[in-house]
Amino acid sequence: MIERWNRDQVLALAPDAPSRKAAQGVSSPGKWSGVGVAAEAVWGECAGSGSKPYRACVDLSEPAYRCSCPSRKFPCKHALGLLLLWSADGVPAAERPADWAAEWLDQRKARAAGAAASSSGAGRAASASAPDPRRAELREQRVTAGLAELERWLADQVRQGIAGSRRHDHWDGLVKRLVDAQAPGVAGTVSRLGAVLSHEDWPARLLGEYALLHLLAVAHRRPPAAREPGEDSGAELLQTVRERIGFPVAKEEVLAGRTVRDLWDVLGRRDSEQDRLITRRVWLRGRATGRAALVLSFAPVGQALDASLVTGAVLDADLAFYPGSAPLRALVAVRHDGEAVSAGPAPGNTPEQALEEVARALAGDPWLDSWPMVLEAVTPAKNGSWLLASPAGGLPLHPSCGTPWRLVAASGGHPLTVAAEWTPEGLWPLTTWDEKGQVIVL
Repeated sequence: MIERWNRDQVLALAPDAPSRKAAQGVSSPGKWSGVGVAAEAVWGECAGSGSKPYRACVDLSEPAYRCSCPSRKFPCKHALGLLLLWSADGVPAAERPADWAAEWLDQRKARAAGAAASSSGAGRAASASAPDPRRAELREQRVTAGLAELERWLADQVRQGIAGSRRHDHWDGLVKRLVDAQAPGVAGTVSRLGAVLSHEDWPARLLGEYALLHLLAVAHRRPPAAREPGEDSGAELLQTVRERIGFPVAKEEVLAGRTVRDLWDVLGRRDSEQDRLITRRVWLRGRATGRAALVLSFAPVGQALDASLVTGAVLDADLAFYPGSAPLRALVAVRHDGEAVSAGPAPGNTPEQALEEVARALAGDPWLDSWPMVLEAVTPAKNGSWLLASPAGGLPLHPSCGTPWRLVAASGGHPLTVAAEWTPEGLWPLTTWDEKGQVIVL
């Protein structure tokens, strides 16, 4: 049976703040009947406004949710409330799930088996049919032309000065041309340049962004064979450049590559929205290998995101990494039995060791803008701005974090282990652990 999650882990699954509040309102034992937990599932019936109670069941191995309520949120407040009740030791153990819950779990297993067989067949079919070389060549030509125009545009900006960049629509025309050139990665980077204007030192920041764009365009223009002796001309760097430009890599290709098995700490997640699309970034780190990993998922606003990686869990799994000179993004290829949920703090580093790791990653991928860190023996402190301090120094928090009240309360002035997402502007705290080794979502 999977070890109980704590309250923070459950609330981290909520799609929004109102769902978290509503879940706590239906988490009292008096609201529930017929509750039970067995193996990897928890179920129960929650009294609602109608004559029949809502039936909720959670497959803890994913997790996956089922509820008879009409809510469009995923997971709904009843599934979250049931998990909160379970986390408070309010759900008794049972030998087997209720009949209606067992039926749903059996259907999930049947669908998973069918999907695995279908995926295997689709993979064989895909490998048998090669992509259209004419279409691929045409895209290469469009990208090359689009990046050549980007180089000329950047040269004009430096020659004419960047005072005219104060208008937020300054880059709109360039973005459209890059989209037409089938370079969506570069187009996305250019479309976000307007955010730089909100900073006092925007000229220096904008020139830095322009330099990275120029570096990307030049890296695409210079094939590995044309590089100077001693430069890294490996396929990994070329793959990183193509990924940043926007050339896709099929999941099947990634999963067919070499995998890395480890006990992966799920350090935390962060959601962001752009153009009505939610991106979820889930950060992991291997206990034995020390490798960092990022699992991405996407969904339109209002639709459910992947919640299968629970913050604070320790996942025994094989990860398949996307190719590149600083591999970070990964897919969960295989989950193994024996998943643990509460294993104490993830192994940490000093701030100096963490920065050395980031420096090595940036040497391989200069366009990298985030990386997971686990810092040990640090204390939240304020020295003009908030930072995570250690005897040897400290790392500043991201200005948008505000006052990290939850982290300050967890610390109480004492050092602790903190998982955070590094960005060029500072750290985003993700999780910490209390004296009992229980995870606290920040």
